[in-house]
Formats: sequence, C-alpha cells, structure tokens
Amino acid sequence: MVKATSSVQDRKLRESEQRRKDIIKAVRKLIKAGGARAITLRKVAEEAGFSTTVVYALFEDKATLITQAMDSDLLNLAKAMRAATDPALPPIENIKRAGRAYVKFGMLHPDQYALVFLERRPHAPVESAKIEHGNQAQDPYAFGHQLFAALAASGQVRADRLDSMGQIFWEGIHGMTSLRLVFGESEQWFEHAAFDQHLEDLLDVLMTGILHRFRQ
Repeated sequence: MVKATSSVQDRKLRESEQRRKDIIKAVRKLIKAGGARAITLRKVAEEAGFSTTVVYALFEDKATLITQAMDSDLLNLAKAMRAATDPALPPIENIKRAGRAYVKFGMLHPDQYALVFLERRPHAPVESAKIEHGNQAQDPYAFGHQLFAALAASGQVRADRLDSMGQIFWEGIHGMTSLRLVFGESEQWFEHAAFDQHLEDLLDVLMTGILHRFRQ
C-alpha cells in the first residue's frame, strides 16, 4: 500500500511538472508575440490548453509566471559566463572574459535576452524564481559579484564597493548588447566599429575606470 501511494504521488508530481513546463512554454510564446505587458493568466491558460484554475494552482500571479519563464535563460547565461573564465587567470582577465561571454550570449540569443533584460514587466520577489538568488552557479549577477570580490582580494580595488563595481560593469555590457540588438549593424545615425574591436574597447574602458575610481 505504501509503495502504491508513493507511485501515485510520483506520477502526480511528474504531471504537475509537465504542466508547469507547458505553461512556461506558452508564456514565452505569448511574450515573443506581444510582449510581457500583454500577458494575462487567462491567455496563458488558453494557449497552454489548461483551465485558469490549473495556472493559478502552479503560479500564484502574473509576476511569478513571467519570472519563472526567465529561469532557463538566466541559468544559461550564468553557465556561459562561468565557462568563459579560468581560476588560474588574473581577476581582471576573468572579468573581461565574463563580460565577453555576456555580450555574445545576448547577440546569439536575442529573444531570450530581450525577455530577461529588455521587457517591461511586473516584478515578483526573488524567492519566486526557481533559480537561487545569490547562488554563483545559477545567478549571473552573483557570479559577476564573485569575480569582483576576487579582484578586491588581490588588493587592486576596495572591498566595500563591490556592488557599485559590479553594477557599473553590468550596465556597460548591457548597454552595448541592447543597442546592438535594437539597432543592429544597419543603424545610420552613427558609425558602428567592428563588433569585436568595440567590445574590447568597452571592456578596457570599463575596467580602467573601475580600477581608477575604486582603487585600494
């Protein structure tokens, strides 16, 4: 009897997880078609083929639904940033490598990047996400923060300004990524430098400024 009960529970868990995946897939499809602001739980339920009751049972509100739709993209971004770094290298080189990986991830995955970083959307508490906030293996910002902590540990910058350094660096690489995605290479208002050269210039300028502003 215990084994039978456990089997039923396992089946229900698998069914629930599959429903969650189907709903997330529907959310991403609707966001791509009309943006996050057009999302309603009723539209999501219709697209996924479930009742609104099922959607409410798995996601408490629209903000949570959209937040969890971004989880896989954040995990993939964190993975790309980690893969680009090497513990044997100096902290500055690893920060630059992570920055390159961030920008190139955005260029290779424009729809995913837009969903996470360019869509205006309701925000849920960080606990609503399936990824663990502050976990360096899952959270891209936490991973970047750890790289700046290593830079501080090397004695090159102040340890009490890690958040400021990380945010300034992130704003710089996000700016390049978002502008390139929005305008492409055909923007006629100004000349585009070659992508790789411009990215290296940006990373050098950001790190030179950070080292100067937050020097030990």
